[in-house]
Amino acid sequence: MTATPPTPPAVALAPHERARPMARDTVRPARDLCSDCGLCDSRWVAYVRRACAFLEQRFEAMEAAAHGRSRNLDDENELYFGVHQRMFTARLNRPIAGAQWTGIVSRIGVRALETGLVDAVLCVGQSPGDRFTPVPVLARTPEQVLAARVNKPTLSPNLAVLEQLPGSGIRRLLAIGVGCQIQALRAVQDTLPLDELYVLGLPCVDNVSRQGLQTFLESASRSPATVVHYEFMQDFRIHFRHEDGSEETVPFFGLDTPKLKDVFAPSCLSCFDYTNAGADLVVGYMGATFGRQWITVRNPRGQRLLDLVEEELDQAPVTSRGDRRQAVQQGIDAYDKALKLPRWLAEAVGWVVQRFGPAGLEYGRFSIDSHFTRNALWLRRHHPGIAERHIPSFARRIVSRYRLPST
Repeated sequence: MTATPPTPPAVALAPHERARPMARDTVRPARDLCSDCGLCDSRWVAYVRRACAFLEQRFEAMEAAAHGRSRNLDDENELYFGVHQRMFTARLNRPIAGAQWTGIVSRIGVRALETGLVDAVLCVGQSPGDRFTPVPVLARTPEQVLAARVNKPTLSPNLAVLEQLPGSGIRRLLAIGVGCQIQALRAVQDTLPLDELYVLGLPCVDNVSRQGLQTFLESASRSPATVVHYEFMQDFRIHFRHEDGSEETVPFFGLDTPKLKDVFAPSCLSCFDYTNAGADLVVGYMGATFGRQWITVRNPRGQRLLDLVEEELDQAPVTSRGDRRQAVQQGIDAYDKALKLPRWLAEAVGWVVQRFGPAGLEYGRFSIDSHFTRNALWLRRHHPGIAERHIPSFARRIVSRYRLPST
């Protein structure tokens, strides 16, 4: 960031060009591929044509600007996980009560405020009337950050709160977000009225609308009304936590695929930024063994964020086990045919895969391969005119390793 940032676009644009947030029922520039990142609900909508992840993919330029270089496609780890300086697994020695896992993301947000590194943290709270309806906020206190703990697996207009920056006194910001939001944020960051921007990324795949989430919960959980959060985990099971603290697990292979095949947002079915390539620091679970979080430091700013909490972490090296390739290929065919296994068989398959299948980084590659092949096929079928230019070079290389059904 520059010490004296450019004037925000609402002032810089000519009167006839000044952008206003779009009405919620307006057709967005990305149309059905819109991920509702929130940029179009701010004055920075003027930049949407070059900022939207679903109008133009700019991975190489984004990585070079954020990290000083783009990923090395001949390095297997960078091909899959993006530019990085460090990768390891961790958990907080003292977990945060009520956090989805141990609370590393929330703890970084709290420490960023407590140490004065930033003036505010862009995070996602929840609606008072519905725990899964996201409400983006610029948190100014640790309490506000902690109130936003736990993922909301629905499309969230995080960047809409950029509209609040001019005149707010916020000059240093920590933004927490998923790939499509971070791609748009990176595209406009030099026009924001900020002196410093730090980006903490979450790996993200398969979000849904609020209605789609309800369909998923009703088809997968024994008690959809009491689910507090859920996650697709490394043991090949979906873990649901309920209001009473109880946990419920369901094998991946037991999902009602025919009913759920089209429940995920079109933006997620056309996304190739699972690992959040533009973030300074990424915290998720996909490359870690069960019970731990996967930490990826992409650049010195990411290390500065990690410095806030590193002494509080129980750390371990990343590991890798198994071979994902056969499981990915079988999954491509099963998904395309919308197969649904009986519960007993799903449990048996899950038991075998959990004990002998891919784990650690190989599980991360399994998940990336599965989603990239699915998304490439979806794009080629539903948006053939943009498919090949929309699929970034690293994803094309990964997808080429598998046999896809005819489009």
